[in-house]
Amino acid sequence: MPEAISDLDILLSNEEALVAALHRGDPLGCTALVKRFGGQMYAVALRIVDDPDDAEEVLQDAFVTACRKMHTFEGRSKLSTWLYRVTTNAALMHLRKRRDDTVSLDEPQELDEGDVLPRQLGDWTVDPSQEALTGELRQVLEQAVRELPASLRAAFVLRDIQGLSTEEAAEALGITPGAVKVRLHRARLALRERLAGYLSEQPQPIRA
Repeated sequence: MPEAISDLDILLSNEEALVAALHRGDPLGCTALVKRFGGQMYAVALRIVDDPDDAEEVLQDAFVTACRKMHTFEGRSKLSTWLYRVTTNAALMHLRKRRDDTVSLDEPQELDEGDVLPRQLGDWTVDPSQEALTGELRQVLEQAVRELPASLRAAFVLRDIQGLSTEEAAEALGITPGAVKVRLHRARLALRERLAGYLSEQPQPIRA
């Protein structure tokens, strides 16, 4: 006989059932929420706060907030997008406490005067190719991501590392898609500049 499907299995495989369980305050819903999305949200938290212990704290805060405030989720976006917003907000709040960072997702996005969107934004690419992103070069890139301002780092992590669409990243960050594109463009330029500087310092191969 096939094994019986548990209530937890149902919640893990059916987002509608999971949301319903969370709305009615079912503790199993919170368990399923963590089990289903914990890995994704930890990856975001770790990239933003850059410390495993802090990321664990952020993750705990985020899921406690999500379970307590599930009534604010109206289903107009994917559950994961809403969780990205809760987690990113928790991570930036943690940075504010740790480093007096004033970035907030609850504040309206303010663009610098004269900001214009670039004509071409393209997906993040690195020169040399991705195959070369190993060893020291990968470490340089990861360090460069850590050194981005928190607001740019969050946009880059959500859009280019987690693979959210521009619209999903905008919703997660609580800003407009245009603002996401500006932040992402700045992040990419900063990372490319850092990698270009690193590559220019490397010894060039001797040509025959």
